[in-house]
Amino acid sequence: MEPLVPWMEEKENFLTLEWIFRADLENLSNLSHQSEGLHTWQVNLGCELREDGSKGGFLHYGYNGMDFISFDKETLRWVTAQPQAQKVKEKWEEDPRWSQGSKVFLEEICIERLQRYLSYQKEEAVQRTKPPAGKVNSKVVDDRLEVLTCQAFGFHPKEIQATWTRNGEPCVYETLLRNVAPNSDGTYYVQLTIDIDPKERDHFRCHLEHEGLQELLVLAFKEETGERLMM
Repeated sequence: MEPLVPWMEEKENFLTLEWIFRADLENLSNLSHQSEGLHTWQVNLGCELREDGSKGGFLHYGYNGMDFISFDKETLRWVTAQPQAQKVKEKWEEDPRWSQGSKVFLEEICIERLQRYLSYQKEEAVQRTKPPAGKVNSKVVDDRLEVLTCQAFGFHPKEIQATWTRNGEPCVYETLLRNVAPNSDGTYYVQLTIDIDPKERDHFRCHLEHEGLQELLVLAFKEETGERLMM
Protein backbone atom coordinates (compact mmCIF):
# COMPACT_ATOMS: atom_id res chain seq x y z
CA MET A 1 0.00 0.00 0.00
CA GLU A 2 1.50 3.33 -1.07
CA PRO A 3 0.15 6.77 -0.10
CA LEU A 4 -0.53 9.05 -3.07
CA VAL A 5 -0.43 12.32 -1.12
CA PRO A 6 2.42 13.51 1.16
CA TRP A 7 0.17 14.07 4.18
CA MET A 8 -0.57 10.33 4.40
CA GLU A 9 3.09 9.26 4.55
CA GLU A 10 4.10 7.43 7.73
CA LYS A 11 0.62 8.00 9.19
CA GLU A 12 -1.08 4.63 8.84
CA ASN A 13 -0.19 0.96 8.63
CA PHE A 14 -2.13 -0.60 5.76
CA LEU A 15 -0.56 -4.07 5.90
CA THR A 16 -3.71 -5.46 7.53
CA LEU A 17 -5.67 -4.70 4.35
CA GLU A 18 -3.20 -6.71 2.30
CA TRP A 19 -3.59 -9.72 4.60
CA ILE A 20 -7.39 -9.45 4.42
CA PHE A 21 -7.27 -9.30 0.62
CA ARG A 22 -5.11 -12.41 0.45
CA ALA A 23 -7.40 -14.34 2.80
CA ASP A 24 -10.50 -13.25 0.86
CA LEU A 25 -9.01 -14.40 -2.43
CA GLU A 26 -8.04 -17.81 -1.02
CA ASN A 27 -11.51 -18.33 0.48
CA LEU A 28 -13.24 -17.25 -2.72
CA SER A 29 -11.09 -19.52 -4.87
CA ASN A 30 -11.90 -22.48 -2.63
CA LEU A 31 -15.61 -21.64 -2.59
CA SER A 32 -15.70 -21.38 -6.40
CA HIS A 33 -13.50 -24.46 -6.87
CA GLN A 34 -11.05 -22.41 -8.92
CA SER A 35 -7.89 -22.77 -6.87
CA GLU A 36 -5.68 -23.26 -9.95
CA GLY A 37 -4.50 -20.52 -12.28
CA LEU A 38 -4.35 -16.75 -11.83
CA HIS A 39 -7.21 -14.97 -10.08
CA THR A 40 -7.80 -11.37 -9.02
CA TRP A 41 -9.90 -9.96 -6.19
CA GLN A 42 -10.78 -6.27 -6.28
CA VAL A 43 -12.77 -4.00 -4.02
CA ASN A 44 -14.16 -0.51 -4.57
CA LEU A 45 -15.37 1.08 -1.36
CA GLY A 46 -15.89 4.52 0.04
CA CYS A 47 -17.83 6.63 2.50
CA GLU A 48 -18.90 10.24 2.75
CA LEU A 49 -20.09 12.55 5.51
CA ARG A 50 -22.46 15.13 4.08
CA GLU A 51 -23.02 18.66 5.32
CA ASP A 52 -26.43 17.75 6.76
CA GLY A 53 -24.84 14.98 8.87
CA SER A 54 -26.12 12.08 6.75
CA LYS A 55 -23.71 9.34 5.73
CA GLY A 56 -23.19 7.55 2.45
CA GLY A 57 -21.16 4.49 1.55
CA PHE A 58 -20.60 1.84 -1.09
CA LEU A 59 -18.90 -1.55 -1.22
CA HIS A 60 -18.40 -3.40 -4.52
CA TYR A 61 -16.30 -6.49 -5.19
CA GLY A 62 -14.80 -7.64 -8.47
CA TYR A 63 -13.50 -11.12 -9.30
CA ASN A 64 -11.22 -11.84 -12.25
CA GLY A 65 -11.78 -8.38 -13.70
CA MET A 66 -15.60 -8.42 -13.64
CA ASP A 67 -18.27 -7.01 -11.33
CA PHE A 68 -18.99 -9.75 -8.82
CA ILE A 69 -21.06 -8.77 -5.80
CA SER A 70 -22.05 -5.55 -4.01
CA PHE A 71 -23.49 -4.63 -0.63
CA ASP A 72 -26.77 -2.81 0.00
CA LYS A 73 -26.23 -1.32 3.44
CA GLU A 74 -29.86 -0.22 3.77
CA THR A 75 -31.30 -3.73 3.39
CA LEU A 76 -28.19 -5.60 4.63
CA ARG A 77 -28.34 -7.78 1.50
CA TRP A 78 -25.71 -8.74 -1.05
CA VAL A 79 -26.49 -8.19 -4.73
CA THR A 80 -24.87 -10.50 -7.26
CA ALA A 81 -23.61 -9.31 -10.64
CA GLN A 82 -23.10 -12.78 -12.11
CA PRO A 83 -24.31 -16.33 -11.37
CA GLN A 84 -20.92 -17.35 -9.99
CA ALA A 85 -21.45 -14.99 -7.06
CA GLN A 86 -24.63 -16.72 -5.86
CA LYS A 87 -22.72 -19.13 -3.62
CA VAL A 88 -20.85 -16.24 -2.07
CA LYS A 89 -24.10 -14.35 -1.48
CA GLU A 90 -25.64 -17.36 0.26
CA LYS A 91 -22.59 -17.92 2.46
CA TRP A 92 -22.29 -14.25 3.46
CA GLU A 93 -26.00 -13.95 4.24
CA GLU A 94 -25.97 -17.11 6.38
CA ASP A 95 -24.21 -15.15 9.09
CA PRO A 96 -25.88 -11.75 9.67
CA ARG A 97 -22.75 -10.58 11.49
CA TRP A 98 -20.94 -10.29 8.14
CA SER A 99 -23.53 -7.90 6.69
CA GLN A 100 -23.90 -5.96 9.93
CA GLY A 101 -20.13 -5.62 10.16
CA SER A 102 -19.98 -4.24 6.62
CA LYS A 103 -22.62 -1.66 7.50
CA VAL A 104 -20.73 -0.65 10.64
CA PHE A 105 -17.53 -0.30 8.62
CA LEU A 106 -19.14 2.00 6.03
CA GLU A 107 -21.09 4.17 8.46
CA GLU A 108 -18.75 4.29 11.45
CA ILE A 109 -15.21 2.97 10.96
CA CYS A 110 -14.80 4.44 7.48
CA ILE A 111 -16.21 7.79 8.62
CA GLU A 112 -13.82 7.86 11.60
CA ARG A 113 -10.89 7.19 9.25
CA LEU A 114 -12.10 9.85 6.85
CA GLN A 115 -12.15 12.42 9.63
CA ARG A 116 -8.71 11.31 10.82
CA TYR A 117 -7.24 11.57 7.32
CA LEU A 118 -8.69 15.06 6.95
CA SER A 119 -6.96 16.05 10.19
CA TYR A 120 -3.65 14.90 8.67
CA GLN A 121 -4.31 17.08 5.63
CA LYS A 122 -5.16 20.11 7.76
CA GLU A 123 -2.10 19.52 9.95
CA GLU A 124 0.23 19.53 6.96
CA ALA A 125 -1.55 22.54 5.47
CA VAL A 126 -0.88 24.50 8.66
CA GLN A 127 2.75 23.41 8.71
CA ARG A 128 3.29 24.38 5.07
CA THR A 129 1.40 27.67 5.13
CA LYS A 130 3.69 30.56 4.17
CA PRO A 131 2.50 34.15 3.81
CA PRO A 132 3.39 36.13 0.69
CA ALA A 133 6.02 38.81 0.54
CA GLY A 134 5.04 41.72 -1.67
CA LYS A 135 6.49 44.58 -3.64
CA VAL A 136 5.30 47.21 -6.13
CA ASN A 137 7.46 48.22 -9.11
CA SER A 138 6.94 51.02 -11.61
CA LYS A 139 7.76 51.38 -15.30
CA VAL A 140 7.22 54.79 -16.94
CA VAL A 141 6.21 54.57 -20.59
CA ASP A 142 5.68 58.30 -21.25
CA ASP A 143 4.27 61.39 -19.58
CA ARG A 144 0.76 59.97 -19.70
CA LEU A 145 1.34 56.26 -19.06
CA GLU A 146 2.93 54.38 -16.18
CA VAL A 147 2.72 50.63 -15.46
CA LEU A 148 2.55 49.52 -11.84
CA THR A 149 3.36 45.88 -11.10
CA CYS A 150 2.42 44.25 -7.82
CA GLN A 151 4.49 41.16 -7.06
CA ALA A 152 3.57 38.53 -4.47
CA PHE A 153 6.05 35.72 -3.92
CA GLY A 154 7.11 32.92 -1.56
CA PHE A 155 3.57 31.95 -0.51
CA HIS A 156 1.85 28.59 0.05
CA PRO A 157 -0.77 27.29 -0.58
CA LYS A 158 -1.43 28.46 -4.10
CA GLU A 159 -4.72 30.26 -3.51
CA ILE A 160 -4.29 34.03 -3.23
CA GLN A 161 -6.41 37.11 -3.88
CA ALA A 162 -4.59 40.09 -5.43
CA THR A 163 -6.41 43.34 -6.24
CA TRP A 164 -5.49 46.87 -7.30
CA THR A 165 -7.54 49.66 -5.76
CA ARG A 166 -7.85 53.35 -6.52
CA ASN A 167 -8.83 55.41 -3.50
CA GLY A 168 -9.99 52.20 -1.86
CA GLU A 169 -12.20 51.05 -4.76
CA PRO A 170 -11.27 47.84 -6.65
CA CYS A 171 -9.91 48.29 -10.19
CA VAL A 172 -11.08 44.94 -11.55
CA TYR A 173 -11.33 45.60 -15.28
CA GLU A 174 -8.21 47.72 -15.57
CA THR A 175 -5.81 45.13 -14.13
CA LEU A 176 -3.97 42.17 -15.62
CA LEU A 177 -3.35 39.17 -13.36
CA ARG A 178 -0.81 36.63 -14.55
CA ASN A 179 -1.33 32.99 -13.64
CA VAL A 180 -0.02 31.90 -10.26
CA ALA A 181 3.27 30.09 -10.96
CA PRO A 182 5.36 27.70 -8.83
CA ASN A 183 8.84 28.32 -7.44
CA SER A 184 11.47 25.61 -7.19
CA ASP A 185 11.02 25.44 -3.39
CA GLY A 186 7.32 24.56 -3.61
CA THR A 187 6.04 28.09 -2.98
CA TYR A 188 4.27 30.31 -5.54
CA TYR A 189 4.43 33.79 -7.04
CA VAL A 190 2.13 36.02 -9.03
CA GLN A 191 2.18 39.48 -10.66
CA LEU A 192 -0.64 41.97 -11.03
CA THR A 193 -0.21 44.99 -13.34
CA ILE A 194 -2.20 48.14 -13.98
CA ASP A 195 -1.81 51.07 -16.40
CA ILE A 196 -2.17 54.46 -14.74
CA ASP A 197 -1.61 58.16 -15.24
CA PRO A 198 1.72 58.96 -13.48
CA LYS A 199 0.04 61.88 -11.75
CA GLU A 200 -2.41 59.45 -10.09
CA ARG A 201 0.23 57.08 -8.70
CA ASP A 202 -0.34 57.91 -5.01
CA HIS A 203 -4.00 56.92 -5.29
CA PHE A 204 -3.26 53.25 -6.08
CA ARG A 205 -2.68 50.35 -3.68
CA CYS A 206 -2.19 46.63 -4.14
CA HIS A 207 -4.20 44.40 -1.76
CA LEU A 208 -3.09 40.83 -1.01
CA GLU A 209 -5.24 38.28 0.80
CA HIS A 210 -3.84 34.87 1.75
CA GLU A 211 -4.52 32.35 4.51
CA GLY A 212 -0.94 32.80 5.71
CA LEU A 213 -1.62 36.47 6.47
CA GLN A 214 -3.25 37.50 9.72
CA GLU A 215 -4.58 40.64 8.04
CA LEU A 216 -4.86 42.22 4.62
CA LEU A 217 -1.47 43.21 3.14
CA VAL A 218 -1.62 46.64 1.47
CA LEU A 219 1.27 47.71 -0.76
CA ALA A 220 2.09 51.04 -2.38
CA PHE A 221 4.87 52.03 -4.73
CA LYS A 222 7.91 53.37 -2.92
CA GLU A 223 10.33 55.18 -5.16
CA GLU A 224 13.88 53.99 -4.67
CA THR A 225 17.05 54.37 -6.70
CA GLY A 226 16.93 52.09 -9.70
CA GLU A 227 13.40 50.94 -9.04
CA ARG A 228 11.65 52.92 -11.74
CA LEU A 229 12.53 52.15 -15.31
CA MET A 230 12.31 54.62 -18.17
CA MET A 231 11.44 53.43 -21.66
